[in-house]
Amino acid sequence: MYDRILVPTDGSTGVERAVEHAVGLAEEHGATVQALYVVNAATFGGLPMETSWEGISSVLRDEGHEAVERVEEIAEKHGVEVETRIVEGMPSRTICEHAASEGCDLIVMGTHGRGGIDRLLMGSVTERVVRTAEPPVLTVNMTDDESAEEAAAEERTPQP
Repeated sequence: MYDRILVPTDGSTGVERAVEHAVGLAEEHGATVQALYVVNAATFGGLPMETSWEGISSVLRDEGHEAVERVEEIAEKHGVEVETRIVEGMPSRTICEHAASEGCDLIVMGTHGRGGIDRLLMGSVTERVVRTAEPPVLTVNMTDDESAEEAAAEERTPQP
């Protein structure tokens, strides 16, 4: 039923539940998992002009490598093949375009990843993907405990 399962990741704790679910489905169906990290440059549009885009881009790409490597680690434990991509763009649009161009049969996403003010200002990436993606989208809920842990981690993380 599934040959190519797309798992967008932002590296957050909550997304790992979606990754585990996607890898489990891939294992059952003999499918390949595609891990996608989207560098969202628009989020950093309000930074002072003297801020170096190259420096920010490098930090975001490093985050992306860590996020897709985590997907690889989880998949390896289950013997599931993984392809990884790190791309720039608007997350919801890029996820939908990637799913269509790569012939993905399913998108598996957490109900929310990184949130806070970004979610309030930009809306939910998952919600937009659910509404516009060609393939089916399976959303994996986070528990309240995970949401609280995620919020606490975001508060402790220094902002650029």
